[in-house]
Amino acid sequence: MATGGVLLSVEFEVIGKVQGVFFRKYTQKNATKRGLVGFVQNTHRGSVEGKMQGPEKELKDMKRWLKKTGSPQSRIDRCIFKDEQTITQKQYKSFEIIK
Repeated sequence: MATGGVLLSVEFEVIGKVQGVFFRKYTQKNATKRGLVGFVQNTHRGSVEGKMQGPEKELKDMKRWLKKTGSPQSRIDRCIFKDEQTITQKQYKSFEIIK
């Protein structure tokens, strides 16, 4: 994980075949590997949503992963990012899966 630099926070929603394909578990693994914190959860709409915070470069890499890669059995139709902002400190201690 990079030290120093800009910290960002962003909310996301991934639409497609993302429930029942270990999408949340892979998201947690990839976010943690990049030093990001936040959460991911299923929605009643069949999508997956969450929030992530961390260094700018790692957050941008994770955004690309959410848009293009996902879990091996997933199909990503669309990924929406909103409320991206610069923060002074992280609000979370780790990256969690919310049931």
